[in-house]
Order: sequence, then structure tokens, then C-alpha cells
Amino acid sequence: MEQYIYIIEKALDLASWQVRNTLKLLEGGATIPFISRYRKEATGGLDEVKIADISNWLDKLKDISKRKDTILSTIEEQGKLTEELKLRIENCWDSTELEDIYLPYKPKRKTRAEAARQKGLEPLAVMLMMQREMHLEQKLAAFVKGEVNSEDEALKGARDIIAEQVNEDEQARNIVRMQFARNAVITSRLVKGKDEEAVKYRDYFDFSEPLKRCSSHRLLAIRRGESEGFLKVSIAPADDEEATMRLERRFVHARNECARQVSMAIEDAYKRLLKPSIETEFASSSKQKADEEAIRVFAANLRQLLMAPPLGQKRVLGIDPGYRTGCKVVCLDAQGNLLHNETIYPHPPKNERAQAARKITTLVEQYSIDAIAIGNGTASRETEDFITNLQYARKVQAFVVSEDGASIYSASKIAREEFPDYDVTVRGAVSIGRRLMDPLAELVKIDPKSIGVGQYQHDVDQTALKKSLDQTVENCVNLVGVNLNTASKHLLTYVSGLGPQLAQNIVDYRSENGPFHSRRELLKVPRMGAKAYEQCAGFLRIPHADNPLDNTAVHPESYPVVQRMASDLDCSVSELIASKDLRARIDLQKYVTDTVGIPTLTDIMQELDKPGRDLRQTVQVFSFDPNVRTLADLHEGMELPGIITNITNFGCFVNVGIKENGLVHLSQLADRYITDPNEIVHIHQHVRVKVLAIDEARKRLSLTMIGVEQKG
Repeated sequence: MEQYIYIIEKALDLASWQVRNTLKLLEGGATIPFISRYRKEATGGLDEVKIADISNWLDKLKDISKRKDTILSTIEEQGKLTEELKLRIENCWDSTELEDIYLPYKPKRKTRAEAARQKGLEPLAVMLMMQREMHLEQKLAAFVKGEVNSEDEALKGARDIIAEQVNEDEQARNIVRMQFARNAVITSRLVKGKDEEAVKYRDYFDFSEPLKRCSSHRLLAIRRGESEGFLKVSIAPADDEEATMRLERRFVHARNECARQVSMAIEDAYKRLLKPSIETEFASSSKQKADEEAIRVFAANLRQLLMAPPLGQKRVLGIDPGYRTGCKVVCLDAQGNLLHNETIYPHPPKNERAQAARKITTLVEQYSIDAIAIGNGTASRETEDFITNLQYARKVQAFVVSEDGASIYSASKIAREEFPDYDVTVRGAVSIGRRLMDPLAELVKIDPKSIGVGQYQHDVDQTALKKSLDQTVENCVNLVGVNLNTASKHLLTYVSGLGPQLAQNIVDYRSENGPFHSRRELLKVPRMGAKAYEQCAGFLRIPHADNPLDNTAVHPESYPVVQRMASDLDCSVSELIASKDLRARIDLQKYVTDTVGIPTLTDIMQELDKPGRDLRQTVQVFSFDPNVRTLADLHEGMELPGIITNITNFGCFVNVGIKENGLVHLSQLADRYITDPNEIVHIHQHVRVKVLAIDEARKRLSLTMIGVEQKG
């Protein structure tokens, strides 16, 4: 473990004690949200990102350790494991270097070099490599025997052996790697006969760019085109001659026929073995780097989406708009329970507008509706106009809500469990309504890849993507906190220390015994042990609990500290929470102990200041330009209101009220140089844009940013 600590602290530029304590907590079963929130003294205040980095490095080093065990075992079985080799392998923590060390010992299928050895040509290869023999032609006859029919055949076999030796030489591989690293070029060409099918990849039909300058989104697009059979892709140094020349400097040290044969073997080794092998390495490493960037972008977008402002516990009417099949309407209570559903037809072809208007106004009054959520898909603009032009007997706000992934949810097992007696259209409308009330609680039910904020999410490493997105969801859920008495099983699953089984047990306990009155009551839930309770308790909230601290992020382990504060001030905990003047009299240094430091005490004071607060902002009403419905309604120079729908590392996409989202390129986001769109914008942000260009043939819209709502 000490070796792990040393490697991780150097890689992440952290103090060894921070890494050691974090690893101890992780190995002890603590979750990342728990460590970042409640063990700041132990980690030096590391956030969830740094803790996740430590966890990922630990996994990586464990994998390398397993690989080393396999390599050592394989070489030992061959009887070739010397003490020096063993020590070198044990001290190696670089995967590429480790595989280079192993390569000469790696079991191979029958190669050309192995076939040549079996013909007895290894002594000739040794002679050539020594490059001392001045009369090579006189020695060749001795090797023409058995399966070797000529001197040329003998030389060819010897060169095959030398080529394999060059390929397995660590320094030779590093020479070629260096050439790739310095000036590798990625090239893509259209596969012959695929012109019409591959039109969306036409930017890459004859493409060439230095690999180190190829952005992640371009590389992923090229690799997708390759996987679909439209593009032929290669990575190679800009100058092959320089690579072979450097290899010759390592292996050729004479001017005779032997040296000439070695040069021929080097050229063959480079073209047939080294170059393809290192190309595969760089294809893999560049793809991995592009994957990491795309996953980072996706995770950042997902976090913003999950942390979107909630309307809160209000009675909501949700509408999934449509033309021919009508608009699906649902009425939800303040907890998101379905009270009523039906279908209205305010649009063509039925056009039952008057009847639909009466139904909506009646439902608003009958169910005391506070807000209306309208899905942003087909017929959204027309439905929004219809809804906002109605006269209501009570104050009602209308919001347009993203319905990305609603259809995925409505057909899912989760939706079937929640609404077994309703079809997918009703479930979809419920999801739209609930998203307005609490985006986080609803979106956790949907596979993040289906939410519509990714960048090539289906092309990246799916295991790494899932791990990152699950971690993002878990961090968001625990950052916001969860109402223990209203949370769904699926939302509870993401709470620190809980999983599917404990989440189900909590829901079952709640159904049988009624709402929880205290956090301690969680210990009565079947299979809820002390460790799970420690990990989850601080993230679960109980409004109107007997102990007011149960509705805060103060962990139960810190309750005695708060009670001591209240006792010292001769007041109750409730009075302490209610009085800013009382809290101002607290000297935090007085409550510092070996386990409770200033970071924890500062967090406690912030919670007492705003108990049960929601970190998220308040949802705002937004309206598109009423004169814009289709791409044809736009012209260059037009200024429009819009909503950010997706962010990539090359810019952001904006919904201006038409089917096609417009792109604001990175260069058009600000009047200064920026490298990351997240410096300027966030998902669902209200902005003003100007139309730069309209490509009607490709249905593309280019925009420039002229104003943004203040980032929260």
C-alpha cells in the first residue's frame, strides 16, 4: 500500500497523509460523498473529484499488480525469471513499459522468426547482428540444408529473426513511440463506393491532421465513420525515413554485407511489426484520451441537468403534446402522485380547441393546480400558445420542460412498477410533470445516455462512461439530500451507503409503519447495519422531525456538538437554529476535538443558518420568440431568446423554438479567448443569440452569443 500511496501522491500532487487517509476510508467501505462531506479533517478537505481520482488510481494500480503477477508466473514457468528481471517487473508501474519488458517472453503463435529458428538459422542471425564477418558469402553454404533450399532463403530467415528481435527491443519501441508522439498524423479516407451513404462524414473524406492537435470530437467522429465502414483511418509518423534512420543508429555499427542485411531486417521490422504495433498503441491511447474528454463533458452536462432548479412541492398539470394522437394530460399532487389523466385535442387534425380549453381550466380549478409543465417535443410551441392564452380562476405558471428520455422512462421497468395500470403515454406525461417539480428525483430513473446531453456517448468506453455517470448521479443526489419520507426506491438507491436492497427495505418499512419520525428509526429497517447508517444518515432529510437536526446535513455523529453549543448558550437546539444572534456568540475553537475540526464545525454552522435549504436555484419561466416556428422564419442578423440544451468542448447548442438546435461555436461564446464553454454557459441557461448563418440543405443553424443569464 505504501508504494500505491507514493505513486498516487505524485500523480495527483497531494500530500501522502491525504492519500493514505483517503485510501484507508475507501478500503474501509466509506463512499466518496461521505468522505468528501463528513471526513474533511482526514482528507484535508478533498472534494469528490479528487477522492474519485484517488479511487480510480487505486483501481488502476491494483489492475497493474494483477497483470504483474500473471507476467511473473508466465516467465517463471518458462524457467527464464532471473532475480534482476523479477525486481524490474515488481518495480514497474507503467503499463506500456511492463508490456515491453514482457514482450520477448510472451507466448506467441508461430511466427516467421520462430519458423526460421526451427530451420536452424538463429546462428546466422547472430552472425549478422555482430556485423564482424567480412566474407559472409563464404559462410552461407553451411546454412543451406534441410528445409533451407538456398542462400537467399537462409538470409531471409535470418532477417526474420532479427526483425523480431528489433521489434521486441525496448529501446527500439521507444524510438518509434517518440516519432509517433512528436509528429504522428491521423489520416482518414473515404472507402471506395460509399460516397452517398457516408455523406454525414464528408468533412473526413480526405482528412489529415497532426494527431496531437486532433480534438476529441473530431477523433470520435472519425472512429465512428471507421466503425460504420465508411472511412479508412491510419495513424503514422510524418516521416518514416527518420524513424528507420534512428533505428539503424541503434543496431547498425559497421559497413559490410552483414550490416546491409541488418538494415534490411530493420526496415522490415519497422513496416511489418513496429509501426503497426505502435500505431495500435496510439490509436488506443488517443481514443482513450478522446473518451475521457467526452465523458468529462457528458458528466459536467449531466451534473448541470440534475442540479437544474426545481419548482418544489407544487400541484402540477403535465402535458405531453401531440397532433394526431392528442395531448396527454395528467394532474399530480404536491408529492408527484397521479390524481387524474385524460387526452385533449386542441390541434389539427381534430381541432377540438374549445372543448380542450374547458377541460384544462376545469382541471386547474378542480385539482388546485399551481403550474403547468409542457413537454418540448412535437407540437410544443402550439401547446404552449394554447395554454398561456387561457383564462384561469387561479394564478398558474406555464413552463416548457425537456422531455429527452421521457419515452425511455415510460417503457422502463421502473415506470411499469410505478404505474402498472397505465400505458406509456400517461407515464411519459407524468415524467414531464415531475421533472418540473424536481428534475433530480425524476431524471435518476433514466439511463443518463438517453437524457440528450452527451457527446458521442455511444462511441466511448461504455464501462468508463457508466462509472463516471453513476458517480455524477450519486454526487448530485447526496449533495442535494433526499426526503426520507417521499423519495422513490430508485432515488434512495443513489444515497451514500444504500443500494437497491436497502432502498427497497426502506420503502417497505415506510409502507408498513408510516413516515419516519427520526433518523435513528432507520436502524429498525431490515439489514440496516451501523456502517450503512453511518454512510447514509447525513444525506437523508426528515422535514418536521422531532429533532430539527434530522432535516439538515448535520450528521448524527455531530449532534452532541450542537447540543453542547445549545447547552452552553442555555437554549434548545430549535432556539439555536432560529436565532442568528445566538449563533453569532459561538466560538468554534471551543468545540475543536481530535475528531472534530474547524471544517466540520464550519459546515455545521452553515447548516444551522439555513436548515433544510436546497442548493439549487429557483426555476424561471421562459418564452421563445412568438414569430419563430421553423428554420424558414429565420434570417441572418436576427436576435432571439434561447435555452442551452447541450454543451460540447467545441461550443454549445441552443434551442430557439424550432426543431433544429443552433450551434454557438466556442469562438462565438465570448469576446475573449476561452477554452471551455462551461466558463460561460450551463445547461438550461436562458440566453440571447444572433443568427450568423443558415444552412437549409443540411438543416444547420450557426449562432453567436450576445447575452447570458448570470450563472448560478
